[in-house]
Amino acid sequence: MQVRSDDGWVLQRLGFPSIGPHRRFVTAIAVDALGSGVFMPLSMLYFLAVTPLSLLQVGLAISIASAVSLPAGPALGALVDRLGAKRLLLVGNALQAIGFFAYLVTESFAAVLLWTVVVTLGRTAFWGSYGNIVTAISLPGERERWFGFLGALRNVGFAAGGLASGVAISIGTDLAFQAVVAVNAASYVFAFWLLLAVPDPRPAGTHTSLPGSWATVIKDRPYRLLVVAQMGYSMPMMILNFALPVYIVTVLGLSGWLTGVVFTINCLMIGFGQGLVVNQLTGRVRYRILLLTQAAFAASYVVFLGASVLGVWLASAVLVIGGIVYTLAELTGGPVLAATAAEAAPDHLRGRYLSMIQLAWNLSGTVTPVLFAWLLERGPEPIWLMMLVLAGLFSLVTLRLGKVMPEAAARVTNRAEQVLPTG
Repeated sequence: MQVRSDDGWVLQRLGFPSIGPHRRFVTAIAVDALGSGVFMPLSMLYFLAVTPLSLLQVGLAISIASAVSLPAGPALGALVDRLGAKRLLLVGNALQAIGFFAYLVTESFAAVLLWTVVVTLGRTAFWGSYGNIVTAISLPGERERWFGFLGALRNVGFAAGGLASGVAISIGTDLAFQAVVAVNAASYVFAFWLLLAVPDPRPAGTHTSLPGSWATVIKDRPYRLLVVAQMGYSMPMMILNFALPVYIVTVLGLSGWLTGVVFTINCLMIGFGQGLVVNQLTGRVRYRILLLTQAAFAASYVVFLGASVLGVWLASAVLVIGGIVYTLAELTGGPVLAATAAEAAPDHLRGRYLSMIQLAWNLSGTVTPVLFAWLLERGPEPIWLMMLVLAGLFSLVTLRLGKVMPEAAARVTNRAEQVLPTG
């Protein structure tokens, strides 16, 4: 019996799992992240640059698109349980490729709304399938490692893309912004090709004979509380994409390159530090880690607000510090929430259960663009004060979660609960 290969041992020392036979899936995730990283820091700035729309109109289009796609999450979760996660993952990549290519010729509010609906549906299909595949290829006890590893890999891609986005923002021409969108669209096409050869770890029909339905999911009160706690993480995660670039460039009047710097530092910290942080979480209780996450988010909001009363260079330095504190929250909370959500769901209903987690992300994507835009139009203070209040409320939810959900009260082990038999 063999527990680990040599390369797996090296990866474990770095805080990552052994990749084994999943290299094409891992490569596809990296390629997807590289393209997304180019677009994410300027997602709202792109439409402000190449269309005649106002900031509020852009935020409204993104929020409406997210709202329209909300019912898709649960429907896709049921399809994952029935058809397998790989098929839905491919659909998600295809839809996002189509949507981003269409952005290149989009100018009106109606067109931005239409293609953002397509992109959001694709993103919903992708993330509604992603967690199921990661759970299926990982062993119990190592889920934080797997979710942390893939999150780190995505952020290395985001970092590389973020450097390019900073250049595009600094150049500021329509052609520069359109080049960013074209690269992102092409990355989805390439990732789609890679995923075609990836075996589906959960073939269609595997669980169709087992009992359970949406009623089972809806009646699960602890899991409903976990979905609310997920909102406490996913809403702050929208700040880096939707709020901070506008806050830096439009509200504070600072240079666009700073947006790329903050985003790139965030991605590099996660890319090279996520495994080490997951290692440090060994033996710690999950819900207490999530409380620490909220505390770090709250501290970053205070720092971001403080930058508004400083001069240009000092404000720039403070914003970078705020980005670092914000990233520490992301480093601690992401893998723990993902692992808890996956392990608290029964195998044959995991698609439906994890679609509720995706629903929390989609709700955040629906509410925050227009909310952040509305708050930022009223100055630097309202958005950070509101987020501080929400951090306190979500901390109370997390405390309750630790009392009612065993998986949330469990400790991070970072140790597989079973060994892999040799062939």
